[in-house]
Amino acid sequence: MRLKNVEINPQSGKIEVDIMEYIGPFVVVVSDGRVKVTELPAHGETKVITHQGKVKRIRFDEGEEL
Repeated sequence: MRLKNVEINPQSGKIEVDIMEYIGPFVVVVSDGRVKVTELPAHGETKVITHQGKVKRIRFDEGEEL
C-alpha cells in the first residue's frame, strides 16, 4: 500500500513526520480526522480526489518519456 498512516498526538492534536525517512518528494494528506503520507512518483501525476469536503481517493498515474 502506498499510503502510510501518520499518528496524531491525542493530547496536542499535532502530527510528526520524519522527513529523513523519504528520499524524494512526498505529500501529507489530512482529511476527516485522519492523516496519511505517500511518496510521489519520479515520473507521473498524482491526483487527490475529493467529495463533499473529504478526500475519497488518491490516484497515481506513472510513466516515463521515451
